[in-house]
Amino acid sequence: MKTSKTISESGKKSKVKDSVNSKKVITNSRITEEDIREKAKEIYLQRLGRGEDGTAENDWSEAEKYFNDLEA
Repeated sequence: MKTSKTISESGKKSKVKDSVNSKKVITNSRITEEDIREKAKEIYLQRLGRGEDGTAENDWSEAEKYFNDLEA
C-alpha cells in the first residue's frame, strides 16, 4: 500500500511517502526543521527497535546528514 502526502508552502514543496519502506522523496531542496525532526524521530524509533543505545543529539545529526546527502 502506498500513500502520498503533499504539503504546500506557497506551492514550493511536496513530499511523497511510500509506506512500504517509509522513505520520503523531497522534490524541492527547502528542508525545514520539521522535516529534520520527523526524520530524527524515525531514526530514534528504528534505533530503539534494534535495541541500540544513542542520544537525541546523535539522532538529530544523523537526520541532518540524511538530508544533506539527498541534496548532494
